[in-house]
This record gives sequence, structure tokens and C-alpha cells, in this order.
Amino acid sequence: MPDFKPFLVIGLALGGVYAMSGVGLVVLYRTTGVLNLFYGAVGALGSLTAWELINEHGWNQYLAFGAAILLAGVLTFLYGWFFGPPLADRDPLVKAAASLGFALIILGFMQWYWTADVRSLKLPTSDWQYVNGWLRINWTQGVGMLFPIAIAIITIVFLNTTKVGTGMRALADNRDNAALLGIPVRKVEAFAWFGSGILFGISGLLLASLVSMEIAALTFTLPVAALAAALIGRVQSLTITVIAAFVIGLIQSCLGAMNSLAQYRTSTPFVAAILVLLYFGWRGETEGRVA
Repeated sequence: MPDFKPFLVIGLALGGVYAMSGVGLVVLYRTTGVLNLFYGAVGALGSLTAWELINEHGWNQYLAFGAAILLAGVLTFLYGWFFGPPLADRDPLVKAAASLGFALIILGFMQWYWTADVRSLKLPTSDWQYVNGWLRINWTQGVGMLFPIAIAIITIVFLNTTKVGTGMRALADNRDNAALLGIPVRKVEAFAWFGSGILFGISGLLLASLVSMEIAALTFTLPVAALAAALIGRVQSLTITVIAAFVIGLIQSCLGAMNSLAQYRTSTPFVAAILVLLYFGWRGETEGRVA
């Protein structure tokens, strides 16, 4: 039997990163109707920018990380501000395709500007460790596990208790009716874009520290896993999205302990999403026949 214990911590940490991006994805979709596919690219751009500022320009680590997170937030906000209104009434597939196009533009820029093959981004929290028997965890992994849960709880409370949160929920129900009720639609949408971008920036830094900084991997690994978790939550439930993300991260990591299946671990999000979508489709057909 393979020893899964060393893989549990990294699996939970990766699941937490997926969960954080999934929360941003679900909130943004419920507010704007956009299934954002460029968040992996802005997260990757933020982590590479932090690496550049620290290693090439001698910036303080914390300032560089803050600049990277802010860059992700600003880029996401600018996309939403300029392209959100023209795409507001378009088909959801058109909105998703437009965001994928932006991801490819960012990917092309990163591959043109950063030509070195090997980079590593180490967060200060990676130097602090807790060791107890087989359990060995650094604080970057701890942040990856616990911070997304806190973010999900704060987001749920925010959506249900604040004026802006109420406006975001109203937009999710009906954009036109929300405007008629006096809700500042563009401001609320801008807040959703910027807030989700901040989450994507944090996720990108954590993912770059937990795994490699290979550009394509950072650009597409995060969106695939987080999107799978969001689809399992039907792009509605934050709680189910977070749980699904942790499960995907655990399975993906534990497959690495099995030599015969390790090569398939990157397929975990696809398989999970397909199975759940097939289940929802089967259940819908069954309910239709019963009705």
C-alpha cells in the first residue's frame, strides 16, 4: 500500500488554493454572469511580477507580493470595467470566450517577456514549519488550507449582511430589475471584478510557491481545478465549491503516491467535473420523466 500521509498536507493546501479561486469565480459569475477564464493568467502574471521585482530589482518581498496582488486586482477590474458592459447582454459562451481570449493575450506576453526556464518563488511563510511525527507542514501550506475557508465564510456573511452584498445578490437575480431599484450596477460589478481579482492574485502567489512557476501550468492548472469545483457547486453554492475544491486537491495529490496512476493526477478536475455534470444531467432527465 502506498503511504498517503506525506501527500495529505500538500493536497489540502492545493485544494485550498483551488477553493479560493472558486469562491472568486462563483461570486463574479453570480454578480456579472461572466464565467471568467483568465484568472489563472492574472495569477501567473502576478507571481512572475513578484519574482521579477524581488530578484531583478531588489524590492522588499512584502512590497513585491502586495504589488503582485494589486496588479491582478487592477487588471481584472479594468477588464470588467471596459468589456463588462458591452458583453453584459451577450450569450454566456461569448462572455467566456472573451475572457479566454484575454487569458491568451496575457499568456503570450508572459512567454515573450520571461524567457528563463527555471524560476522559484518562495514565500516567507515557507520557512516556518510545524513538525509532529509524520506531520510536517509549513505555514504557506497552512495558509493555503485555512485562509480559503475564512474567505468563504467572510464572503457569505458579506453577501447577506452588507449593502454592497445585497446589491450583488440582486444583480445575480436580475440585472435590469436591480438597476430599476436604484442599485448602482456598474459600481457593484466593479467591486466584484476587483475583489475577485485580488483573490486570483493571492491564489497565484500561493500556487507558485506550492508548485512550479512554469508559465503554462500556472495559467491553466488553477482555472481547470477551480472551474471544476465551481461546476460541482453549479456556480451557485460557495460551500459546495469549497468542499469540492478540497476533495479535488486531495485526490490529485494522493494519486501522486500511486506509481500506476501518478501520470493521470492532472486529469482529476476534468474527471470530477464530467462525473458531476453527467449526474446532474441524469437527475434532470429522471425528474423530467417523473414529472
